[in-house]
Amino acid sequence: MADFSKAPASFVVFDGDLDSDWANRYLRASAIAVDTEAMGLIHGRDRLCLVQICDPADNVACVRIGLGQTSAPRLQKLMEATSVEKVFHFARFDVAALASGLGISVLPIFCTKVASRLARTYSPRHGLKEVVMELVGVELDKQAQSSDWGRVEELSDVQLAYAANDARYLLPARQRLEMMLRREGALGDCSALFQLHSCHRGTGSFAIYPDL
Repeated sequence: MADFSKAPASFVVFDGDLDSDWANRYLRASAIAVDTEAMGLIHGRDRLCLVQICDPADNVACVRIGLGQTSAPRLQKLMEATSVEKVFHFARFDVAALASGLGISVLPIFCTKVASRLARTYSPRHGLKEVVMELVGVELDKQAQSSDWGRVEELSDVQLAYAANDARYLLPARQRLEMMLRREGALGDCSALFQLHSCHRGTGSFAIYPDL
């Protein structure tokens, strides 16, 4: 895996969709990290504005989603490719944002927030910043977290760097979390939860870990 402590190996911004070269690059990966930015937290009201993707070689792409845009064919093909695992932090939000905004059904998934709750039961802190700091040793800068992402053509370098970093460290975090889950015998529970990516409360593992 690439050295994620440095600048990305490559970084590109697309309008509306990935180009064919980058889509095919990501389709060749066994796993990619994915994050999204939206106008707010309510799907259907707050539109999807940006999709960030990173592969194990630290190649980062940001796709700016235009006002009124309802499809992105290459992005959809990638997100729905069953040969490529999509790694999110708080997959509930991102998967719903992609479905609501672009009609994309994402599978298969790995959620580092769910995995953290199962693996790091010694900690009450499962935000991306805390997980990345402990497991990857990188402190994420969250100053651009609350931003007007709707001005996609005018996003600042600070916003784009924030967006890129939110995706870049998911794959190393996922690797560490899987090791912890395997050690504690909880990998099976975690895999089952990923099949229920809406993360409803219920019985079994959900009763043991009620706030996933």
